[in-house]
Amino acid sequence: MKKELTKKITVSGVLGAMGFVLMLLEFPLPFIIPSFIKLDFSEIPALIGSFAYGPLYGILVCLIKNLLHLFVTTSNGVGEISNFILGAVFVGVAGVFYRKIRSRKGALLGSLSGAALMAAISVATNYFIVYPAFVVIYGMPMEAIIGMYSALLPAADNLIKALVIFNFPFNLVKGILEAAVCFAIYKRISPLLKTAKKG
Repeated sequence: MKKELTKKITVSGVLGAMGFVLMLLEFPLPFIIPSFIKLDFSEIPALIGSFAYGPLYGILVCLIKNLLHLFVTTSNGVGEISNFILGAVFVGVAGVFYRKIRSRKGALLGSLSGAALMAAISVATNYFIVYPAFVVIYGMPMEAIIGMYSALLPAADNLIKALVIFNFPFNLVKGILEAAVCFAIYKRISPLLKTAKKG
């Protein structure tokens, strides 16, 4: 039992390191969302961990990748806190569903539910935590942040509208894309994870 736990934690550490590398490979989509928001696929290893070992291990992977990213952060930890919260919600919900319904259907339902909840919570975390913190840390007026959104779509003329119009669908699609990649590769790597699981 102790050996199995050690191996699960070790594999989670490896997946966390992979997630950290994927965080570094982020890129902007300036014609879709303001360029300071970047797309990465760093929750894929966490989703794999959540399906393989359970939701707590998926959340552990999210924690590890964000702790590693603190060494190269440009957001004074604010971005990492937000990334951890959203990632933990996404992979945690997906893992819980898969534990209850151990089938491809359960994984799909869990991933879609997790992506939807992550997208909804992203509106709240950005509204109450991330953007107010950026205003304080960087002295950037909130009007300037909103202006980056309204430059893409004039209707996004206040923060809540901007987050609902842009951030919600962005995070929803991000989660769906990550789930699709996970589904594509999980079957190939699951024997390795099972070997580690059995010891």
